[in-house]
This record gives sequence, structure tokens and C-alpha cells, in this order.
Amino acid sequence: MKKAKIYSDGGARGNPGPAAVGVLVCDEKDHKLADHGETIGETTNNVAEYTAVIRGLTLAAELGISEADYFLDSELVARQLSGIYKLKAEHLKTLFAEVKSLEKKFKRVSYFHLPREHAKIKHVDKLVNIALNRAGH
Repeated sequence: MKKAKIYSDGGARGNPGPAAVGVLVCDEKDHKLADHGETIGETTNNVAEYTAVIRGLTLAAELGISEADYFLDSELVARQLSGIYKLKAEHLKTLFAEVKSLEKKFKRVSYFHLPREHAKIKHVDKLVNIALNRAGH
């Protein structure tokens, strides 16, 4: 059974605007297994945050992870995925459903909010900005 810590961030320059995601998958001791950043077109910050979670879970599944603690700086998304807050935004429901479907590939996924200042959140935020800068945004 492989356990991991996943960190992700999604952001848009302008809201909506050009958007990107950054993902970092670490082992239990917080050593990097893989990271990834990519642009995702024009969208909102919340869509970018959910898309980042989808990319994070997909990458973790590809690495053979079976249990994950998932960290993100969006308190709203972390609480929606944990079931603390109800998802009301219609345009996010398909992304939410995709996350819940991906969770079935794991024995357990738990979501946690981390402040922007956390080193791993800074790393994934940097991946977002590198992807946007590379795309000329």
C-alpha cells in the first residue's frame, strides 16, 4: 500500500482569464515523486482549482498511490470535497463528479486546507506561474 501527499493549486490571471494548474506528489516523508504544471485555457480560479485536483489524483493513480492526504490552498474547494460545504455552483458539478469518480481508484483520499505561505503550496503556485509565463500570459 503506497501512501502519498498531494499538493495542488489552480489559478487564473483575471477571473476568468488564462489559467493553469500545478501539482506535486510526494511520498509520506514529503520527498517529491513527481510534479506537473500546465495551462488549461481561459477559465475561472475555482475551475482551475478543481482541474488541479483532477490532475493530482490522476498523477497519483498513475504512480500507484493507494492512499492520499490531499493539500490545497483553496479552503472552499477543500471543504466542498470533504463534504463540509455543499457544492452549489452548477458549473463546478461535473468537475466535482469527476473528482469523486477518481477517488474510487484509491482506498482513501482526505482533503486539507493549507495557507499560501506553506512551502509545498508555494511550489505548486510557482508551477502555475511557470506554465502561464511559458504560454505568454
